[in-house]
Amino acid sequence: MSTNIYTYALDAACEKFRAILEKQLTRVENMKAQGDFTDYDFLPKIIIGVCGGDGIGPTITKEAERVLSFMLREELAAGKIEFKRIDGLTIENRIAAGKAIPDEVMAELLSCHVILKGPTTTPQKGDGMPNIESANVAMRKALDLFANIRPVKVPSEGISWTIFRENTEGGYAVGSEGFNVTEDLAVDFTVTTKQGSERIARLAYEYARKNGLDRVSLVTKANIIKTTDGNFLEDCHRVADEYPEITTDEWYADIMTAKLIDKKRRRDFKVLLLPNLYGDIISDEAAEFQGGVGTAGCANIGKKYAMFEAIHGSAPRMVREGREKYADPCSMLRAAVMLLSHIGMQDKADRLERALDICSFEEKRLVITGRDAGATCSEFGDYVMETLAKI
Repeated sequence: MSTNIYTYALDAACEKFRAILEKQLTRVENMKAQGDFTDYDFLPKIIIGVCGGDGIGPTITKEAERVLSFMLREELAAGKIEFKRIDGLTIENRIAAGKAIPDEVMAELLSCHVILKGPTTTPQKGDGMPNIESANVAMRKALDLFANIRPVKVPSEGISWTIFRENTEGGYAVGSEGFNVTEDLAVDFTVTTKQGSERIARLAYEYARKNGLDRVSLVTKANIIKTTDGNFLEDCHRVADEYPEITTDEWYADIMTAKLIDKKRRRDFKVLLLPNLYGDIISDEAAEFQGGVGTAGCANIGKKYAMFEAIHGSAPRMVREGREKYADPCSMLRAAVMLLSHIGMQDKADRLERALDICSFEEKRLVITGRDAGATCSEFGDYVMETLAKI
């Protein structure tokens, strides 16, 4: 390639890079201007958006809504809770709109206080679909849901972890804005801000303090990704200094994947605090100890909005094979536990968590297999409600 063509390619790359940085600097200013968290005790009515997504999403989300309706029947009758059904987040609708989240769907999401969201399909290169950003990533950015919180519990193994994953930065912040500088050179970006790191760290340390947990483990690759991961570590340590009763240790992401398998060491972990990409990978590994990603839910917390979802994908193959009615609703039910806790209904959250532990770990009268050899999604929901009635 000639020098002139290289110069043109570099100039174009610099122009695009500048536009990306300008957006991120605007985001920093927006974070600085944010107010306090929503206080649900002062809301006359809490609106819960129910957004099924696609694939098996509508099936398992509907089941979680059914169980929540059973638990919240008095609040629903009194008008203190309202469920708002939000359709339109299917992959077909998103492709037709050319957006990760169509405008009319976004407007409905913004009208809710909290959202119960099913899995959504994300196109990837080579699958024949347009390069549309992940609906999850888009929603997290649009609603500024900066904290992804994923609990993992296996009592028989002494495992009780709570994973705090930064949700709006890292490699996911501008994951769809990378570009080909030339036919030989492609570039993507990772983003870290002081404000983003500090707020996720403060949420994690506050959680540890309130729950009597004495250890927070910081997980990065700061030995290799020295600037962004290094800044994340420094910002987290500044917050950690305000919590002297809590021990802070550091781990590299690769060795952490190994230590979670170590039966002796893994019992030591309490709260894990990670940037976006490592948090995604390690929380999936962690969920496997609990029975797989199909059993795990997560919270996505911001100051104004919150969204609760399964951590697994939309499983389109199950739908193609007509097996969606056998999908496991436990991921969405675990997410519902976190939703109840977040809106101040801790007693109900504890009851649902206890019922799920009985159904999934202890009694196990019904087993979900994903096929007709096991229970259906609705049968398992009935089992959970029968168990709730006995608690």
